[in-house]
Amino acid sequence: MVQVRLADAGDLYMTWTWTRVAQGFGTGHAPFEEVDRAVRELAAALPGAGEGAEGMRRAFASGAMAAYEAEHRLARVLAEALWPPGLTEQIGHVSERAGRPLVRIQPSPRVAQVPWELLAVDDDGSGGDVRLIDLADVVTTAPAALRRPGAATCPAPDADAVVLVLDPRVPGFRADSPLGSVLGPPRSDPALLSFVQSRLDAGTVVPPVATPAEAFRRTDLDRDWLGGVLRKGARRLMYVGHVSGAPVEGGQSEDGTLHLCCGPGTDGLAEVIRTHRPLSAKDLLLGTLPLRPDGVPGAQLWPAPARVALIACESGGDLRFAESFGLASAMIHNGAELVTATRWVLPTSLAFHRLAGVPESVRPLTEAVIAVDTAHEHHDPVHRLGVWQREQLDRWRTGGRIEHSPLLWAAMTCIVR
Repeated sequence: MVQVRLADAGDLYMTWTWTRVAQGFGTGHAPFEEVDRAVRELAAALPGAGEGAEGMRRAFASGAMAAYEAEHRLARVLAEALWPPGLTEQIGHVSERAGRPLVRIQPSPRVAQVPWELLAVDDDGSGGDVRLIDLADVVTTAPAALRRPGAATCPAPDADAVVLVLDPRVPGFRADSPLGSVLGPPRSDPALLSFVQSRLDAGTVVPPVATPAEAFRRTDLDRDWLGGVLRKGARRLMYVGHVSGAPVEGGQSEDGTLHLCCGPGTDGLAEVIRTHRPLSAKDLLLGTLPLRPDGVPGAQLWPAPARVALIACESGGDLRFAESFGLASAMIHNGAELVTATRWVLPTSLAFHRLAGVPESVRPLTEAVIAVDTAHEHHDPVHRLGVWQREQLDRWRTGGRIEHSPLLWAAMTCIVR
């Protein structure tokens, strides 16, 4: 395993330390201009927060991740600017001796959106396409200040419940609105129904449902309900829905919000939007302490299970802030050992259909949801998610079909303590 840490100080600085099977360390340095150029090229390829449908349309129409050759070029630009060839050589040597290593990356805010897995690290001039994920499993590490043992109330040790919050209805927003459905009509996707049925067959699912379709577009999944089920104990939480990230220029990562079924009368620290009060990262961190004299910390109200999935736009975007106190970080602060989150705005399956001409029978977001669920059931979720991402990369390299574009699957990263 190698721990890689990056720091912004005008230029970009990197240190890495090998542990366990291999020993050693190294340092790297990248000039500001090269880093800035590479990061701007990446940003131009992605649908930006707040751009809405136009940003997604641009990403599909002309973004670098919409075509294989352009994406491969971007991956080379990122690698040449950000990744030391010497570290790639060491990863190759370790892989030959001990198998695929684990690369733990603690990014600096400036490079927090970089999909490290995609970096084209081949440097032999042969025109090959070797990515970092071909050589190693890759995971993102949370800032050290968040890795506090005992921060949350521990759930029951025998808790077996899997909490599924799947496309909840946000009060005041129609299915076709900006905070509307991300998965489509509940009975329209056989693969999603089969996925929920598999969880029902395997054990306890919360909320309890008689049929898989009842798990989607519910109206009763608010913050009080969520806190109650988490305090009873759960081994996993999967949320698929909407996240609204805070603007990076504002510097307040704790203003990022998760959209549940909370109405306007719900107590909370985020402002009401129409008839809905979002659950903010500030709520998860502070709970009701700022609201009343007998307030309770967020870690006691919403103790996070060991594994949390937040499949929503920029759910891991708090790592872009100098002080990372957003939703993914809050889950780790509240007890999660691993959070699968996203680095940028996610395209829905409907976006693939309408903007990229993908057949309606092909549902890339559904495949991603199932892949994350499968990984979180595995004893090594980082490796298992990496297996799926490598499969997607192989399809992208050989076929170049837009449904296999890294625009969706490379957005996802596992963030660990």
